[in-house]
Amino acid sequence: MLADAIPPGSLAAQSVTEIKVSLGNPANELKFFPSHLDFVAGKQYKLVLDNPSPQKHYFTAKDFADASYSSKVEAGKVEIKGAIHELELKPTAEAEWILTPMKPGTYQLRCTIPGHTEAGMTGTITITAGPQSV
Repeated sequence: MLADAIPPGSLAAQSVTEIKVSLGNPANELKFFPSHLDFVAGKQYKLVLDNPSPQKHYFTAKDFADASYSSKVEAGKVEIKGAIHELELKPTAEAEWILTPMKPGTYQLRCTIPGHTEAGMTGTITITAGPQSV
């Protein structure tokens, strides 16, 4: 198991890499910006999500979430802990997801609002093996 290969306490001690993703844009395009995300297993990330579009969108990546250790999600004055599979961002909303990807692979990202996936609001998330997971 990959989690066993990472020395205890090393997740809390490492720096956090920030990755920003916009769900749509002010022109109301049904896309993720960027649509491909790269992570390294065992590194901690702050995924900063925002929705600059005039309609709500979902950040749905269940398999990626299952392959990652989520520390927390923070949105407004609410902090969520535990398993995360989908985040809904209303227009102008922002959220931060602190996570550590654990299982290398390629995972699908999509907005599950009817018609959005079909219109191209999809992406891929890649987790590559880190030095601790060799």
